[in-house]
Amino acid sequence: MKRAIAGILILSAAAIGFLFWIIYGVEAGNDSSQWAFLPATNALFNAISASAVITGLIFISKGNKRAHGISMGTALLASALFLVGYIIHHTVHGDTMFLTQGWLRPTYFFILITHIILSIVVLPLVLTTVFFAATRRWPAHRRIAKWTYPVWLYVSVTGVLVFVFLRHLNG
Repeated sequence: MKRAIAGILILSAAAIGFLFWIIYGVEAGNDSSQWAFLPATNALFNAISASAVITGLIFISKGNKRAHGISMGTALLASALFLVGYIIHHTVHGDTMFLTQGWLRPTYFFILITHIILSIVVLPLVLTTVFFAATRRWPAHRRIAKWTYPVWLYVSVTGVLVFVFLRHLNG
């Protein structure tokens, strides 16, 4: 088990390092018009992930383990698809500046910064929680899931909020 957790931490660190490289080390392409659908699609994947996490919580609270597993698998798939879409969008488009002033600006940056920090935290949490479920280590799964689900839910919901701020409130 210690090897698996170490592997999850190494994989998480490599994924996070890769994302930092994409964000800060790769110059974005020039023509991103063919990929203009990605921000909305990525927000949709975040919304699906959040909905699936909530649905999974409801199912497990009612003792429906199979439906819980399907819901959490859906949340994992939606989050993975978001990540792929985010990497593609950031590679071809780069950063989107938030230009709005006033009270919305600090609100946006608070949401964005907490979203980024917790997205780094959530990756190893999700992978560890899934590992414990896949290996049927239910007590360990339940212990870590109590930490994983609120962080995962926050990251998914704030991902949608970041999209709304950038697309609809950005002046």
